[in-house]
Amino acid sequence: MGHSTTRAALIYQHRTTERDRLIASVMSEIVETELGTADGPSGTQRARRDQDEPDGGQAES
Repeated sequence: MGHSTTRAALIYQHRTTERDRLIASVMSEIVETELGTADGPSGTQRARRDQDEPDGGQAES
């Protein structure tokens, strides 16, 4: 990583991990807000449902 000591590298990694978790948490909140409720079907569930439809889910578009 280019740090002068192993300790410095570990401190950097720890802080980076904390920051990544914070960013992921905030992004999740934004996405959930934009999508409305997270209680609906997931994207995978919607895709599978569309595949089960005779027209491949194309009628709604």
